[in-house]
Amino acid sequence: MLCEKILCNLKELADSGDKKIDYVDFEWDEAFKKIHKKTSRAGVEVGLRLEDSVLTQGIRTGDVFYMDEEQILAASILPCKVIEVHVREDHPHMVAKVCYEIGNRHATLLWGEGENTFITPYTQPLMELLQKLHGVEAVEKNIVLDFDKRISASVNSHTH
Repeated sequence: MLCEKILCNLKELADSGDKKIDYVDFEWDEAFKKIHKKTSRAGVEVGLRLEDSVLTQGIRTGDVFYMDEEQILAASILPCKVIEVHVREDHPHMVAKVCYEIGNRHATLLWGEGENTFITPYTQPLMELLQKLHGVEAVEKNIVLDFDKRISASVNSHTH
């Protein structure tokens, strides 16, 4: 099966009725690539040749690649290991330091859930550095990245 665009998101569908939903799994760093060769969870070979908009918007969980009367083929972004960084309220100046250190490594940066909380994909050297910063708490978690909360202009898996 060849799919060339994202039709909609499952959240936008009022009712999928009795349609069977099959998912294609993506690692977080694959979400901003146009061309993929994947196998769905149900074993369907899927080729994706997506529009240029995916380079900036990315693929999100629930994005629909194919739909007919019986089935839907949708995306699922897999959970990944991340560093959740929280800058304590009594050290607000450390926000700039945290963002600088993460950006200096060309790592993806996203807003976290709370104020002065950030998310970045896990690397051991970055974890060690962040844990040494005064007024900064860094913990390892497994989550699905929400690209709507990204701070970085681009999302990539580039590391030094």
